[in-house]
Amino acid sequence: MGSELWMVFLVIGAIVLIIWLLFAIIPITLWISAVVSRAKISILSLISMRLRNIPPAMIVNTQIKAVKAGLSLSASKLEAHYLAGGNTDRVINALIAAQRANIPLNFEHAAAIDLAGRDVFEAVSMSISPIVLESPVISAIAKNGIELIIKAKITVKANINGFIGGAGEPTVIARVCECMSSTIGSLESHEDFLENPDLISQSVLERGLAAGTAFDILSIDIADVDVGRNIGAQLQADQAAAEKQISQAKAEERRAIAAAVEQERRSKVQEIRLKVVEIEAEVQKAMVKALREGKLGVIDYYNMMSAVSNKQIRSSIDDSGEKEPVITVQG
Repeated sequence: MGSELWMVFLVIGAIVLIIWLLFAIIPITLWISAVVSRAKISILSLISMRLRNIPPAMIVNTQIKAVKAGLSLSASKLEAHYLAGGNTDRVINALIAAQRANIPLNFEHAAAIDLAGRDVFEAVSMSISPIVLESPVISAIAKNGIELIIKAKITVKANINGFIGGAGEPTVIARVCECMSSTIGSLESHEDFLENPDLISQSVLERGLAAGTAFDILSIDIADVDVGRNIGAQLQADQAAAEKQISQAKAEERRAIAAAVEQERRSKVQEIRLKVVEIEAEVQKAMVKALREGKLGVIDYYNMMSAVSNKQIRSSIDDSGEKEPVITVQG
């Protein structure tokens, strides 16, 4: 009797263990939910998901959401996207939102955007509801030299087809800022822009600045504009100051050259005078020698010295207006 009771307990335990293993390996409740929701997912598919470490609940719930939204989508695509590192729930939400808004978007394109690291649901939301980007404060100068300080608001919507390989928001803002600067720079006067600020919007739309980006530019609105400095007048003043400094430098250079030439001339004059003094000294020595030897008379000697002194006085007066000392020789 006791052995029979133990056998009953063992059989019951084995049955419970088998049932627990079946529920652990085979997600019966998920399969029932899929069948009720008309999602075509077999029990074998659910078991294979468990074996491949794919959360069956996530795939089943996502598939049910797609079926209820009227999307024809197989569970194998969802599994492949999950294994590639994508977010299946975000992709399905984006597809549902695009379908409701009549935006052409298929699963492959949405999955590619998601795998590229961008929020595909946010892209669809931006296609439905445009966003406003603010440009930094830029400074632009018209041809008359007046500076304009401008800040603009850029209304854009997402371009789903450009989200793969397309540039982002910083590129759009940079292009618009460059366009505003060049447009104002081409105006003859800053007053032309103040009278017609729509010139910026017209220029942006004509140039097609959104090409190659993930956005379409809808409009450009000038949020703030201020008149800044008179850059043209300031540049002219700076140029005049620079030209003045150049002229002063050239004048100083010419003065230095003239002073050097004058100094060189004086040096040459001094050298000549030294040579003359040496020659006169030799002449005086010769005259003294001739006087001692009786070859020259005393009266003739003094007359000659007097003539030489007068000539030196006249030469010194002509050169500097000052009398130079007269060299005399005592006999």
